Amino acid sequence: MAGTSESPIPQIEKHHERMLSLHLKDRKKNNGPNVPFGEGDSRIAETLQFMKRHNMTFPGDIELEYPIPAGSDAVKEVTRCVEFCREALA
Repeated sequence: MAGTSESPIPQIEKHHERMLSLHLKDRKKNNGPNVPFGEGDSRIAETLQFMKRHNMTFPGDIELEYPIPAGSDAVKEVTRCVEFCREALA
């Protein structure tokens, strides 16, 4: 579902019993670039909220696959992604 604005929720509903983890990344639709969480078209917040509502316990893994901005580093960017997830789940 990466690269589309289509919701992954139907696939998660259908296959959640077989899922071991969910890889999370944000990107622009139509095979656009990977971007920081919250800046793309992936429905990360919606997906995390669905998982929480349905008590799904498999982990969501942050995929840091966008270019690290000048003045930042991988740790800062992962922290930024984690904060996005925390806010989505608040």
